[in-house]
Amino acid sequence: MDLSHLSFTWHRGLHEISPVAWQALAGSHPLLDYAFLHAFETAAAVDRQTGWIPYHLTVFDGEQLVAAAPCYLKTHSYGEYVFDWSWADAYEQAGGDYYPKLVVAIPFSPVPGARLLVHPEFPEPAPLASAMLLQMQALCQQHGLSGTHILFPDTSSAGFCAAQNWLRRDGVQFRWENQRYADWEDFMSMLSRDKRKKIRQERNKVSQQGVTCRVVDGQQITAAELALFYQCYCDTYHRHGSQPYLPQAFFEQVVQQMPAHIQLFIASQHGEDVAASLCISGQDTLYGRYWGSLRDISCLHFELCYYQPQAFCIARGIRYFEGGAQGVHKLARGFVPYATCSYHWMTDENFHQSVARFLSREEGVMQDYVNELEERSPYKHPAGTTE
Repeated sequence: MDLSHLSFTWHRGLHEISPVAWQALAGSHPLLDYAFLHAFETAAAVDRQTGWIPYHLTVFDGEQLVAAAPCYLKTHSYGEYVFDWSWADAYEQAGGDYYPKLVVAIPFSPVPGARLLVHPEFPEPAPLASAMLLQMQALCQQHGLSGTHILFPDTSSAGFCAAQNWLRRDGVQFRWENQRYADWEDFMSMLSRDKRKKIRQERNKVSQQGVTCRVVDGQQITAAELALFYQCYCDTYHRHGSQPYLPQAFFEQVVQQMPAHIQLFIASQHGEDVAASLCISGQDTLYGRYWGSLRDISCLHFELCYYQPQAFCIARGIRYFEGGAQGVHKLARGFVPYATCSYHWMTDENFHQSVARFLSREEGVMQDYVNELEERSPYKHPAGTTE
């Protein structure tokens, strides 16, 4: 396919790109929404100081935007959830500069979705996506970047990367599926006896400590409730000896600009609000993203970050709930493992081959891990066997 009439452009921020044109590519995924990604930039959550420098790629056919990719120049590996610290150490011990690197991702979000956004009416997306990947490789070569990393791509974007022989790295996350449950007890009835008992014990422990919970849809979230959430969010980071990634302005903008996608779960103890978790909803998935608590209350994290959102999904008919990064403990709360991946291209050919060998060894370890997780399913054994 002749793509010579197309123009490829790198942008220093989303403000250089039309919101309407971006949305035509992003579709319905809420974390690819222009408002969500733009809030990172306008709230200074991604900039030179934070080490996430926006550098988005677009493709135009005349004046029409036909493809794009959310790209960032990274000066570290924080906030990615695909861990390449050992690669960076090896590269720098050999005398190279691993940073900056190019990352194609949703900042601070281990959430699968399209990464090579091609207009749905473009006649042949595969050659266009391949050309975008070649543009990324050329950028790395021209500016001395160590490589490009495409994190948590969906099946379509992953296929484009595989066609260009980029290196695949397998991962695993945990997701809860609403099997059209009539209510909470219907869900509980599908779990093995020990898991039902554990969940009931945890929920009873929360209620016995005088805790009640409520959910507030984005349009009804008050300034005081959002301020409470942010205080909880920051306090939880500080108590673990770290700094929060995101400023309050980010959450204010997201709630203001995309309220239909926001749900705030708030916990009160003896009538006083003490904890909150913020979720983002799409067409068929609720994404658990941020949480915090002002007090150490036993089992409250499970209640506010898992059980309340699961009950919400049942009530609203939402099919999936993704509860955040990693966490094998989610298995006991009804979550099951599902495969994720990332794709990588390293500028230095020798280092590229070294990473390929590393990933070949890691692949077997990851498969063993997934097999072990699947054997620990929280659900009942098939019909005809005993619990």
